[in-house]
Amino acid sequence: MTDAMAERLSGIHAATIVPMRPDFTVDEAALAAHIRTVSHTPGIRGLLVNGHAGENYVLSLEEKLSVLRTARAVAPASCFITSGVNHESSLEAAREGAAMEAAGADALLVFPPNSWALGHADAAVMLHHRLIREATTLPLLIYGAPVGAGAMAYEPAVLRAVAEDRRFVAIKDGSWEVARYEGNMRLLKALRPDFIVMGSGDEHLLTSYIIGSTGSQVSLAAVVPEALAALWNAANAGDWPAARAAHENIYALSVAVYRDAPGGRATARLKACLKILGRLEHDCVRPPQPPATPEEYKALERALAPLV
Repeated sequence: MTDAMAERLSGIHAATIVPMRPDFTVDEAALAAHIRTVSHTPGIRGLLVNGHAGENYVLSLEEKLSVLRTARAVAPASCFITSGVNHESSLEAAREGAAMEAAGADALLVFPPNSWALGHADAAVMLHHRLIREATTLPLLIYGAPVGAGAMAYEPAVLRAVAEDRRFVAIKDGSWEVARYEGNMRLLKALRPDFIVMGSGDEHLLTSYIIGSTGSQVSLAAVVPEALAALWNAANAGDWPAARAAHENIYALSVAVYRDAPGGRATARLKACLKILGRLEHDCVRPPQPPATPEEYKALERALAPLV
């Protein structure tokens, strides 16, 4: 199964957003159009729905299932769809995972509860993942949180313990730090040579691809899918000058979306990008996040200019 799974998880998998109306309800028509456009872009191999970019932490279970069903309905039949599982309660996360399996997900990405940023026992990580595992039969992915997310970023011993369970086949490594990414990759590959490592730090994808990566689940691909596919295709072919050029092409946008202060603004900025490009009518983000500011819009317009 792992060789087949590596093939399915290779390349660029776009982490999609969820359009909202001004009253903060999900705009189903805009959602279908967004997912259809992204998933039908040549070079996009799959989708990550109900990820952080998809505001999974403020959606109800029924809304998350609706997002997944929409993706299943409008994406190409060959599109591999991973659904995020994110809940503060491990029991609810397990129920969520089972419901997403029934709704047609191909795999599940297990997010750490946001409260873990304040600290947690290693046993809590194991219990959380075990309960989701026992409630489902799908392939499972670990989420490697950014090093800036505090205790949500798993230490090597925890990663090793989770990966020893063979139901976990891959990691979306969003460490956002090159040394941690390489350390995680070497650890997991030493434990299980067949373990799939997906470099998913949008600002250092090129470095991840040089070090080694099966593919990426990235939200920048929800805005400029062609540019992300070009980067992957060049790197996968070993055409490093072309890969370097593709990296330069998206770097300013990755900084404007993910790095520029204040932090935690990626989803609002991704929606602003789609509105600038004429692909989204409203840039509403469900509270407590406010929409992009005029200053953020200016920075995003400058970063997008070379790409349009």
